[in-house]
Amino acid sequence: MRRRVVACLLLAWWLSGCGLFGRRSAPPPAPQLGAAQIGTASWYGPGFHGNRTSSGEIYDQYELTAAHQTLPLGSRVAVTNLQNGRQVEVRVNDRGPFVKGRSIDLSYAAARALGMIGPGTVPVRIELLGSEGGPLPVTAYAVQVGSFADRDNATRLQQDLARRFASVYVAPLDGTSGRYYRVRLGHFERREDAVTLARSVTPLGLSAIIVEDSSVHGQ
Repeated sequence: MRRRVVACLLLAWWLSGCGLFGRRSAPPPAPQLGAAQIGTASWYGPGFHGNRTSSGEIYDQYELTAAHQTLPLGSRVAVTNLQNGRQVEVRVNDRGPFVKGRSIDLSYAAARALGMIGPGTVPVRIELLGSEGGPLPVTAYAVQVGSFADRDNATRLQQDLARRFASVYVAPLDGTSGRYYRVRLGHFERREDAVTLARSVTPLGLSAIIVEDSSVHGQ
């Protein structure tokens, strides 16, 4: 009798295990291009600079990158600060944030572009622009000095900078919430050349950020 009870218990355990492993949850659906998320952004900088990210890259706080919990590594997203309308395009190369209520962790450079260094956290809209599953190939660099929802504002800044610098252009970016106009300078094969130009722009009070850009001038 005792052996029968033990056998029944073992059989029940085995069947429950089969049921458990047989009911594997389906993988989450792939995010759709143009999908938008409203959430809270934070940023991480000096304490993580030089560490390895989830993608295997070394974290550089001066690059336009971000950490997200679910978007595929290599995804390109547009992040808009809902308090001031400023927008930046970043590449997801890390996992996080791991603080409840936060949706995305931005690099120092991205946070500076959005004007959120002081506050630390801001409400944002996160829009998926593309997913490559890994780092995108870089063919050129440029210096971005502004991003506007109003084309006239971008044009005014472009015209003002054209008096001091060559190769100033506006790079449009289409999203589900509208079109953004990014003012950029230069077109360099070497990042070091873009850094040199950025250093000559910052004394003008502009937030100069090095960006990857393989587009043609006047896009």
